[in-house]
Amino acid sequence: MKLSRKIKHIGFILIGMITFNACDSYIEEDIFSDITSENFIDENTADQLVVGIYVSLRDIYKDYNLKFLGTDLFTIKGELNSFSTTNDYFGFTSGTGGSAWIRNYDLVSKANTAINRYENQINWSDSKLGEKAYGIAQARALRGLAFFNMVQQYGGMVLELDEPTTIRSDYTRSTEEETYAQIIADLEAAIPDLLDNPETGRFSKRAAQHVLAEVYLTRGYSSFASATDFDTAATLAEAAIGSYDIRSQTFAEVFSYDNQVNDEILFAVQWGSGGLTTDQVNTKHSIFMNQVANYPGVNRTTTPYGFSSANMMPTPYFYTLFADNDSRDDATIHRAILADVDEPTAPDPIVAGDTVVYYPKAALDATELAERLDRYWVYQPDQYLFGLPDDIPGVNYLYSLNPERTNFPIFKKFDDEIFNETTDGARDTFVFRVAGTHLLAAEAYLGAGNTASALMHLNIVRERATGVANEYASVTIDDILNERALELAGEANRWAVLKRTGKLEERINLYNPHVIDHGTFDSSIHLLRPIPSSELELSDGSLLQNPGY
Repeated sequence: MKLSRKIKHIGFILIGMITFNACDSYIEEDIFSDITSENFIDENTADQLVVGIYVSLRDIYKDYNLKFLGTDLFTIKGELNSFSTTNDYFGFTSGTGGSAWIRNYDLVSKANTAINRYENQINWSDSKLGEKAYGIAQARALRGLAFFNMVQQYGGMVLELDEPTTIRSDYTRSTEEETYAQIIADLEAAIPDLLDNPETGRFSKRAAQHVLAEVYLTRGYSSFASATDFDTAATLAEAAIGSYDIRSQTFAEVFSYDNQVNDEILFAVQWGSGGLTTDQVNTKHSIFMNQVANYPGVNRTTTPYGFSSANMMPTPYFYTLFADNDSRDDATIHRAILADVDEPTAPDPIVAGDTVVYYPKAALDATELAERLDRYWVYQPDQYLFGLPDDIPGVNYLYSLNPERTNFPIFKKFDDEIFNETTDGARDTFVFRVAGTHLLAAEAYLGAGNTASALMHLNIVRERATGVANEYASVTIDDILNERALELAGEANRWAVLKRTGKLEERINLYNPHVIDHGTFDSSIHLLRPIPSSELELSDGSLLQNPGY
């Protein structure tokens, strides 16, 4: 059978010269033509099955809505009375949010195929048995990651562990407890055969330890937790941290475009400027921004900021978390939008390099505000939402002259240098960083009752940001959540973190402006997402929907 026909059957994509990379070393799929699966897949080419699994991660980590919206840190950019199903929990149905299910199961299918072929179809010589074990370990680790992504959102999953060879409709869901047991089994089986320092872009032993730490941590809050889950999570987090000291480089250096492969990054989904155009379709830089090209002096095709791709913005609460001495403020957000072209017809003529919009960290007094509004627009911290502030008489930059109605400091740490005038970019997506592992350790130790160790890990992260050692003298789960917000905003799955800590309902009702105005969150329903209607329709009735949908 031609591989091109086999692809649809096993959900495995082989396209020529797909590279995902932001450096000189990367995972690469090779070009093959006019081949069959029988003569292609042998011990010398089997790794292409594993590479195909990594390709699926791109779509998974471009799927933002369920991770960020409907939380304390992110909301929509519309008027306060505008509705968003995902953010406000209003009208949440089985037609909402199904892409996370579909994309993660696509990865599971590819992992199952790789495991089956490695174990049962390929003839391995003795000299390549290590490669066999390594390939299976990667597939199992990535399958465990995909199941973990899903169980946090949907609860108990269909634990299909075999290569798909027929069309079926009789799938049934396992319990949440059984799903966690399978995730743990996959990761624990994988870790011994993963490499400490693999090729860039592949899952390392420490990356798997980070994931497994979070799995045990999350299970530790559940009704089916083991008494040792928090302790186990802390031990795994310590192993994932290893000897690396995050204070060896600044937060800004971690996110420097020319430093995308650095020792803090445990795992990243790779993109890059080489290979096919599919290597340059990462939209991460464009998700927490307004349409800056609407401002005079900011050219749509030459702007260094990019083009907004999502109806998302940070909540006003997010900006209040940055202390005056927190260096992450400057590295995370743009407090000034600069012109990249001359605009003589602006309210006050603009020259490239001039400030067009300024977002002060603290509110300006009336005198300074008026002085600055003669030169550019200024939006005070209480104006970081959709709206039209009252014009200040006698200044050049009247708010009514600004064509952009939603104004807020856009994200900076995901800035790209290779993107088109719509949304696509080439920057790698950081999935796990050691700073995040410290915060997992802090949470795990807190759960285990070891506040001294929790404080140590929390203060290491804080010290890198502020330069102050041992800044926290005590620790609560809210301290950890706030530090996660400052350190990992837009990276970690904020919705899942708030869910596991039991803080989701409390925090959205305090800090998400649209939820406060008209949200309909119901903890008996919305702590799980609906199973996609398309999946239910394809089943024979054996696939059950989550309660309330």
